[in-house]
Parts: sequence; C-alpha cells; structure tokens
Amino acid sequence: MPTEVILPKVDMDMATGQISRWFAEEGARVKKGDVLFEIETDKAAMEIDAPASGTLRNVTGKERVDIPVGEPVAWIYADDEVYESGTTPQNRAPLSPPVGKMSAKPTDGGAVPPTSRSFAPPSALPGISPTRGQSQGERATPLARRLAREAGLRIAEIQGSGPRGRVVRADVEAAVASKGAATPGQPAAEIPVEIPSAPAPAPKPMSDDQVLKLFAEGSYELVPHDNMRKTIARRLVEAKSTIPHFYLTLDCELDALLALRTQLNAAAPMRKTEKGEVPAYKLSVNDMVIKAMAMALMAVPDANASWTENAMVKHKHADVGVAVSIPGGLITPIIRHADEKTLSVISNEMKDLASRARSRKLKPEEYQGGTTAVSNLGMFGIKDFAAVINPPHATILAVGAGEERAVVKKGEIRIATVMSVTLSTDHRAVDGALGAELLGAFKRLIENPMGMLV
Repeated sequence: MPTEVILPKVDMDMATGQISRWFAEEGARVKKGDVLFEIETDKAAMEIDAPASGTLRNVTGKERVDIPVGEPVAWIYADDEVYESGTTPQNRAPLSPPVGKMSAKPTDGGAVPPTSRSFAPPSALPGISPTRGQSQGERATPLARRLAREAGLRIAEIQGSGPRGRVVRADVEAAVASKGAATPGQPAAEIPVEIPSAPAPAPKPMSDDQVLKLFAEGSYELVPHDNMRKTIARRLVEAKSTIPHFYLTLDCELDALLALRTQLNAAAPMRKTEKGEVPAYKLSVNDMVIKAMAMALMAVPDANASWTENAMVKHKHADVGVAVSIPGGLITPIIRHADEKTLSVISNEMKDLASRARSRKLKPEEYQGGTTAVSNLGMFGIKDFAAVINPPHATILAVGAGEERAVVKKGEIRIATVMSVTLSTDHRAVDGALGAELLGAFKRLIENPMGMLV
C-alpha cells in the first residue's frame, strides 16, 4: 500500500504553502524520518519528514508553487509494492482514513512529519473519504451543512467551489437562490423555509485589469505576492470588515520612566560571553511599554478579553504580542504571562523572539494567540497612529515617539518628554468607558514606573 505524502497544515491560518526545496528526488530511497522537503508558510520555514520508508515516486509537488493544504505531493512505495510509471495511486485506488499525526517544529529544531494516507487495492467496496467517512461528493464545511439542512437541500446535490470540491456557504446560498428550498420533485412553494439572512455582499475591489489600465504600459513592473503578503492582506481585510473598531488616544509623560530606565541599565550586572563581558540586560522603552500594558490588563480584567459569538473569553493572564517588522511584512511574537515577568526577562525574551522572527525561525505557538498587542513606530519618529486589531485580540496599543513638548502644570509652562498612544478596541468586547479605564491604568504605570518593579 503506497503511502501518500501530503502538504501538512502547520499554521492555523495556513490555506496554501510552497515547497521551497526538495531534499530527495524521484526514485530516491528514503527512510522514515528522513527530511523530504522544506515548505515555506507566510511566517516560517518548516522541514517535512518522510512518514514511511521506501522509494519516492510520483513527485507532483513543484517548488515555488502555491499548493493547497492536504494536497498530495508524492508517494512512497515499499519494497514489495509495484510501481506503474505514469500513474499515481490516487488514480488507481480509493483513499483510506488518515493515519498518523502531524507535529510542527521550525527548520532549526527538527522536522514536521506530514499526515499520511494509505492506499488499498481496488475492491467492490466504495472508497472512504478522509472527511469523517463521507463520500467525496459530500465534502462540506459545518456551516454549509447547517444552512443546507435548514433549507431542505442535500449536500450531495450541491456543486462545491471550495478546495477539492468542498461545499461552502456561498454554494448553499447560490443553490437556494436558483432552486428554492424544495426537496426533489416538489415545488419550492410547498415547503416554507427560513434561511438565516446573509449580510449584504461587500463591494468588490477593482480588478487587476482595471488597476493596470490606469497606468501607462512600461511604467511599472509586477512583483507577485508571496504567502506572507497574501495572508497579511486577507487578515487585515477580515479584521477591518468584521471588528467594529474604535479608538482612544492620550499622552503620557516619559521623564520618570526614562530616568528609571537609565538607572536600571546602569545597575545591570555583567556576564561573560564569547564577545567579552556584556550587560545581563539592556532595557528599552518598548520593554517597559509591554510590561505596563500587561499590568494594566490585570488591573482592568474586563478588558483582558476576546469576543466569540457564544461567550466572552476572559483571560487569566496577559499575553502581549509585539509587532516585529521582517522582510516582506510583519509578525507578532508573544510574551506569555508578561504581567508576571520582570523587565529584564521581558527584554531578553523580546530580543530573542525578534531575532528569530526576522530569520523565520519562530515556532507556531510563539506567534499564535495572545490577549493583546503592542505596535511601536516611535523609533521612526511617528507621533501617533491607529493600529488594526489582530483577532482574537480585543485591543491593540499603537505607540508613538517620545518627544519634548511644552506642557502646562499649575499655570506654568514647562518642557516634558511626551509620548502619544492610541488604543484600538473591539467595541463588541470592550466599551468606551472600559477602554478609557484600561488606557488610564496604562498611563499611570508609565508616568509612575516604580509600580512596575513591585
């Protein structure tokens, strides 16, 4: 029974991936656990292990081409199995249910064994689909199944437009619009059916041709989107389309924080390294912003939440994501339990995460999840801006540059170092007064930074 090698899903947002290079070629002998190929997702590079020992055949996965998750890219034949040139097991035998489990590790920490599927010789029995025992003609998302059931339609009679023919919500809605909600052989009017009303379709963006017609030929070049840019675009559109954003801005005086930071850095013990003695830590303003945001969330626990359709998710810890710019886009590694960690631990952990993010060596669990995020453009001289919320977060803090400004205190004008911050909030989870309370708690910690040390 030849073993199918598929492109595994190593990221919850992953729909497609690209094989950046093969380590084994057609006809090569491989052992279970050998690295077969490397895939490139929008956030990391992963090595994929051979799920079985044998001879690699039918290598269909091409390098640098988008491949849907779950698509077969090769097969491994055992020594006693017959290989017929020009054919694949997919064309000759039905699929059996998936066997084995997949685990994900970054390129420098191991490899990812893909989910494998075994093939049986042809028989009189119908083939079994890997999707919960349903036939290939009945692949459908749970939402599509519910809508079809409520409309009195059979999934098997609906043409799917999703990956590998899967029926999705749009297919069911199209079937309802064209055929009505009648069972076969009965007019639609005989069966009253209520279907959940779908939101009005979003206006379609300009097509590629419409955009290109606005510019003279030869005045531009086309650079294809990579997976990272596609994912960023999709998630930002999703966030702005589905999350009701509102924004709160205030100014924080930084002079006390800057003075404390200078004292703490000066007191850092020295440690020996290959490059000589270096300080055990070097705090940045952003490290202290992360700590202040985490402590503010614990002080205002109702704001430390995520929205779901059925319940509010109240988090017990503050896991702070930090936006890091990398070539081609950005990624948000997460400082877990930032409310419990010291400033020096946060600082060193952030440096490590940022370094590995830029070389695409982060593990999925290091950038997925989190309860809030911080985006800092102060180092670029940006005074203030509003950031887009990254689901499942309900808040994100946009941090501007610290700059000297004239402030009025007790009727007198003096100079202070001031930083503007803007809190973007999901109004479904955090109302205006609650967001203001959270931002006020953050401001108190920034302007009285000794509170972050106790």
